[in-house]
Amino acid sequence: MHSSPSFALIGAALLSNLASGFSCNAQAPLPSSAFLRNSLPPSASCRKNSHNNKEIFHQRTTQDIFASSAHNSRVMIRGGSVGNTALSATSDAAPVGEDLNLTAGKVLASLWGASGVVYILAKAIKRVLPIALEPFAKGEGVVPLTQFQLAAYVITCLWFAYVEGYKGFQLKFAPLVVSRSFTLGFSSPIHHLLLAPLYSMGLFHATKKRMIISWSVSTGVALIVAAVKQLPYPWRNIVDAGVVVGLSWGSISILGGYIISLATGIAPIDVDPALPEKKE
Repeated sequence: MHSSPSFALIGAALLSNLASGFSCNAQAPLPSSAFLRNSLPPSASCRKNSHNNKEIFHQRTTQDIFASSAHNSRVMIRGGSVGNTALSATSDAAPVGEDLNLTAGKVLASLWGASGVVYILAKAIKRVLPIALEPFAKGEGVVPLTQFQLAAYVITCLWFAYVEGYKGFQLKFAPLVVSRSFTLGFSSPIHHLLLAPLYSMGLFHATKKRMIISWSVSTGVALIVAAVKQLPYPWRNIVDAGVVVGLSWGSISILGGYIISLATGIAPIDVDPALPEKKE
């Protein structure tokens, strides 16, 4: 009683295999012997379909090559390197900086803006550096650092180098200063030119968000400096050493970024100068 469904399934499978033998689109079961499989000639219709398939494959492959060549267009990016748009499926084009259209007026105004910021940082470094080096001075009354304090000195310098120098200055503040400085020119308002360093720092004539951030950071730094002055020896010296490292990194980042933009004529890539919207 239970064998009828089994025979029905077997019969359906046999009929399916027989029907597939009359069509080249379905692959017929081959003999188990390798010799017989190799000796069987393909049918004429199979050879014809195989030839047609080869032509279709050749045409599609040629089209794919031309499509791939058009898609993999090479674009020039900052620094003279060549980018390939096919490297990323999500990006349509490589990032390209804005052409600065440099003129003598723009170069002089931007130079005053960027170098003025560096001058402010250099004055702070000059004032703090002697305090940072005090533990290593050779003189009477100087208490040398213990091993724990020396380790804290090194770790503080490394921490300020990464957090303040790299993440704060190199990645954010320095590109902003360079980008805003190149928006100045002889046609800029006179107070923008006179206060170009403060303008480049985003302390005025900027978006509301940018001015809030700039003034908050400036106020916060002033409060931290006042608090650090109250620390006893050598902890004030240790913190000041980190400040010197961070400010030095920032000064180099601004100078380096300005020189690169001046030499290439291209503004820092993907940096918004945060200018306010023009009122109509």
